[in-house]
Amino acid sequence: MRPTAPAAGTVELSIGAKLRSTRMAQGLTLAQIAESTGLSKGFLSRVERDDTSPSVATLVQLCQVLSLPVGALFAEPEIQLVTREEAPLVNFGGTGVTERLMSPRGESRVQLLRSTLEPGAHGGGDLYTMNCDVEVLHVLSGALTVRFADRAVRVAAGDALTFPGRTPHTWQVEDDAPAEVCWILSPAPWSGSA
Repeated sequence: MRPTAPAAGTVELSIGAKLRSTRMAQGLTLAQIAESTGLSKGFLSRVERDDTSPSVATLVQLCQVLSLPVGALFAEPEIQLVTREEAPLVNFGGTGVTERLMSPRGESRVQLLRSTLEPGAHGGGDLYTMNCDVEVLHVLSGALTVRFADRAVRVAAGDALTFPGRTPHTWQVEDDAPAEVCWILSPAPWSGSA
């Protein structure tokens, strides 16, 4: 049996978009990167569009300026699908609620809950808080009222309400119809891994 020489993969590496998003996230311009590296703006622009491939030395230099580990350019992104049918049931409290964890278990940056609310469902009579910085409620169908210490806000289908999770609040479906909502919490107050 003759040995077979290894062949290069056919998947193209797209490192330009990662370099560009890192640069932009830091609020840096192409001119600033060009000045720091001694490379031309035109060359950097072509690298960011994946029109040209930089040398290893240039790539290392760019990563140093961006404080980006070189290996991060080649790491596969973590892409996880959670289907509605397979999403685990969770219970964050409330009456007349069926909740599913739509974000992956163990995801700590953000948490997505999809809640099916029966007519009259509520989060309890007392105000409560969530251990997160931001809470977003997006109503897919139906309507509910979110009550805070100083006001009540009605949120109808298609609407979204954003507020600090540590602000005392509760909610109630006041109509005689069910509601379907998504709660987005950041960072995740509970990882679901314990």
